[in-house]
Amino acid sequence: MVFIILIAFFCLVGLLVLHEWGHFIVAKKFGVEVKEFGLGYPPRLFGKKKGGTLYSLNLLPFGAFVRISEKKLREKPIWQRILILLGGIVSFWIVSFILITIVFWLGVSFRVSDEENGHLINPQVQIVAVLPDSPAEQAGLKAGDIIKNLRSLSSEIKNIDKIKQIQDFTKEHKGKEISLTIQRDEEIFEVNLISRVSPPQGQGALGVALTRLATKKYSLPGAIFQGFLTTFKLTGQIVLAFGQMVKRLMAREPVGGELVGPVGIFDIFVKAGNLGVVYFLQTVALISLHIAVINALPFPVADGGKLLFLGLEKIRKKPLNEKTEQRINVLFFAILLALMLWVTIKDINRLF
Repeated sequence: MVFIILIAFFCLVGLLVLHEWGHFIVAKKFGVEVKEFGLGYPPRLFGKKKGGTLYSLNLLPFGAFVRISEKKLREKPIWQRILILLGGIVSFWIVSFILITIVFWLGVSFRVSDEENGHLINPQVQIVAVLPDSPAEQAGLKAGDIIKNLRSLSSEIKNIDKIKQIQDFTKEHKGKEISLTIQRDEEIFEVNLISRVSPPQGQGALGVALTRLATKKYSLPGAIFQGFLTTFKLTGQIVLAFGQMVKRLMAREPVGGELVGPVGIFDIFVKAGNLGVVYFLQTVALISLHIAVINALPFPVADGGKLLFLGLEKIRKKPLNEKTEQRINVLFFAILLALMLWVTIKDINRLF
């Protein structure tokens, strides 16, 4: 558990470090003076100057920062400044692409139909929902349980790997007691229940919703292609989801989502780590994409807000007044701090 917590912490911090590294690399490429690249936040423990940049290690290990000369930055063309800002956003996307590619290469779990049989590894049937007042609920079954075997007094099916096997077995044994071998995480146990004779419309004899899962592995070229395609699709889905949330918010409807801060993200990492390497990598990739999209939103303080200021500068043919820009940034930074404090308190309350 301690090892998983440490890995989760370093992954969260690592994402923030790579984000700042993206800004740093592009700024250096365009010859912009970078005064400092810091790991962690001040107070400074020690630092070394190289190539005009101070590389520092700081006491508070919660990310990284890049201190760029604003004067030198303003002297650069707008397109270069845009690319410097995009460097941080794109770094999140690249991390996600690499992790998703690794997942496809290692093998990823997919929902598959009963008819699909080629190149499947470890096909199994999983419970995805348990209906209220059903035999399954009364027997203590939960979403996520894997049905391994079915047994009655007269027959037995071992190594269940298709939904139809369960459906046919429960139909044949309506009104009779049957035994299910269940895998829940690392635990394997048996439950007994009676298959219903006349279940409510659309519920089935057991009162569960089932899906068939199997692992698929790709060659490295195939994993790279699938990784790129999936990262692109997920980015679009996240953008659409944010758009729907904003639309519902403006209509004063439930947004269907919940804000989490660093504590909440850290908790998600820890839970994913307990499920295995593939789940953990998937989770890190998804969170990285979410942060990329949030960071690209046109809010001051975020990279998207700075891109908005550059767009206004392009339209006006002159930069926004420096003091005005600073005041806007300070105001939104204060709002962001208050929001983060509120979200962090909510995350802690939810955890404890």
